[in-house]
Amino acid sequence: MSTAKYKRTLLKLSGEALMGDAEFGIQASTLNSVARQIKQAMEMSVEMAIVVGAGNIWRGSQAEAEGLDRVTADYAGMLATVINALALQSALEGQGVVTRTQSAISIQAMAEPYIRRRASRHLEKGRVVIFAAGTGNPYMTTDTAAALRAIEIKAEVLLMAKNKVDGVYSADPLKEPGARKFDRLTHLDALNLRLEIMDATALSLCLENRLSIIVFDLEAPGSLERALAGEPIGTLVSSEA
Repeated sequence: MSTAKYKRTLLKLSGEALMGDAEFGIQASTLNSVARQIKQAMEMSVEMAIVVGAGNIWRGSQAEAEGLDRVTADYAGMLATVINALALQSALEGQGVVTRTQSAISIQAMAEPYIRRRASRHLEKGRVVIFAAGTGNPYMTTDTAAALRAIEIKAEVLLMAKNKVDGVYSADPLKEPGARKFDRLTHLDALNLRLEIMDATALSLCLENRLSIIVFDLEAPGSLERALAGEPIGTLVSSEA
C-alpha cells in the first residue's frame, strides 16, 4: 500500500462514470467497481469527500435546448445527483465504508443538509462524505460545486475522475487521435487555452485559491491510489509553472 501524499481530498465523479457500458442510468457492476476503488483509497488513511454529477440521468443543457426552462432543468439535475449520491452511498456501505450524504437542497428523509463544520467532522472521523445537489443554485455546474466544496473543506487537491480519458488534451482524444496530452499545466494556461477540464467558473475558483487539480482516468487499475500517492498520473493542473 502506497503512502498518501494528500491527507484531505475531494473526488469529482461524473455521472457517466457510473454508467459503464449502458446508455443510461447506473450499471451495478461499474458502481461496485468505483466503490471498491474508493475503499482501497480509504485504506491509505485519507479523508475523502465526493461530488457526483448526473450526466447519466439528466442533462440540464439538453433539456433547456428542448424547451424546458433553464432554472427548472437545473433543479431537476440537482435531484438526479441525489439519486447518484444515494446509489454510491449504498455501494460504499456494502463495502464496509461508513458514508454520509449531504445535500445542498433540503431532503431530510434521505440526506443531511450541507453544513461545512459537520462535513469536516465526518471526514475527521474517517467517513466518506458525498455532496449532492451541486451548490443548490441553478446555473452552477457540479464542477463548480466540486471546486467550491473542496475549498470550503480545505481539501489539498481536487481529483477529477474522467471516463475513458487519461488526462487533459488539446482536443477531444476520442474524436481526434492526434490530440496532444499535457502532463502539467497552470490554471491560467488551462483558462487561456480553453481546455475542457471543467467550466471556467470552477477553474477560476481553483486558480484564485491555489487548489491543485489532478485529471485522470478512473478506469485505469489503481489510478485513484496512484493519484493520492502523488505519482505522475494523468495531468496535474496547479499554480506553479
